Amino acid sequence: MEIVQSLTGLLALSGLAWLFGERRRINAWKTVAVGLAAQLIVAAILLDIQFARQVFSWLNAAVLALQDATRAGTSFVFGYLGGGALPFTESYPGAAFVLAFQALPLILVTSALTALLYHLRILPLVVRAFAWALQRTLGVSGTVGVSAAANIFVGMVEAPLFVRPYLSGLSRSELFMVMTCGMATIAGTVFALYATFLAGVIDNAAGHLLTASLISVPAAIMVARLMVPGECADSAISNVDLPPSSDRSTMDAITRGTIEGVGLLLNVTAMLIVLVALVSLFDMVIGLLPEVAGMPLSLERILGWVMAPVVWLMGVPWDEAPTAGSLMGTKVVLNELLAYLKMAALPDGALSPRSRLIMTYAICGFANFGSLGIMLGGLCAMMPERREEIVGLGMKSIVSGTLATCLTGAVVGILG
Repeated sequence: MEIVQSLTGLLALSGLAWLFGERRRINAWKTVAVGLAAQLIVAAILLDIQFARQVFSWLNAAVLALQDATRAGTSFVFGYLGGGALPFTESYPGAAFVLAFQALPLILVTSALTALLYHLRILPLVVRAFAWALQRTLGVSGTVGVSAAANIFVGMVEAPLFVRPYLSGLSRSELFMVMTCGMATIAGTVFALYATFLAGVIDNAAGHLLTASLISVPAAIMVARLMVPGECADSAISNVDLPPSSDRSTMDAITRGTIEGVGLLLNVTAMLIVLVALVSLFDMVIGLLPEVAGMPLSLERILGWVMAPVVWLMGVPWDEAPTAGSLMGTKVVLNELLAYLKMAALPDGALSPRSRLIMTYAICGFANFGSLGIMLGGLCAMMPERREEIVGLGMKSIVSGTLATCLTGAVVGILG
């Protein structure tokens, strides 16, 4: 029954993408068939094959090693605030954990490693391999393929930079594919951080987060084609040359990556402070209204009601839908970081293991209003002559990115 529920949701969510489309094509079923088939095949390979599970374990071990290495640096700089030896006894387990000094600095280390891997030509090689696979299976152009593949590892602004010389030749449909792929995935700079948050929620969290981005790419391309159909303007371009690293040495790459990571760390810290404060303020205001069902109103409860049907379509049981819906609503209205933090803090039994796995995949994307501002700023700077077109597609990209990650959640509901 649960599999039938997720399968129904897979078709219903695809239908929603078609209904939101600018020009509803009669032969849209071909796009849906190819996109869903690619998503299901990739998911089946990554989730059901024993070797893939072993890779998950290795990846999870790598993230834990990265976390331990980061703690060595934070404890040296910040002492016990950064995870060093405590000069006192903890009043309860976890009392000494300080998010800003023990978890968030992981962004700095990941950013430096990403810059180093790009300088060593390892990251471009991996991106090119994924781009080739996307071109052959989904028929996208080289520009879209490289940008979509890069989104698995870097952010929504960094990925288009890989193909900046080719961006002006994108059709409207291809431009929307690039934007949707950015909204439907997460960056490598926060990948390890989220895996750390989810370590006690699901097994091999790092492997699942990477798989989520991999599965969401074909879903994003399919949804983008349904919502903004059109031809590929640069379909003849099959080989896109990735720009070489501008760093002169490995130390130069590490330094640049660290400096860029500082900006991202400050941005994440500031957004967390402001968003949590605004949610608290909102709850204070609506808490003055009469109680509903014996409990005061809150943003969490409202989001749970609104998004409950959506998470039910993915395969979450109806009695768990309000809780899961509040996580999905938090992800869309605020950001996925707060949603993962909320999920990690849920009491035992609030969500079943299957529902937790579905929500891990469904939340894994940048589709929210804060990310929209970041993406619009980056793309408009790269293509100022298409500013009006980019801004016009902005809100659509939040919808398409959300639908793509929800499709991924439904796929996991079928296979999980």
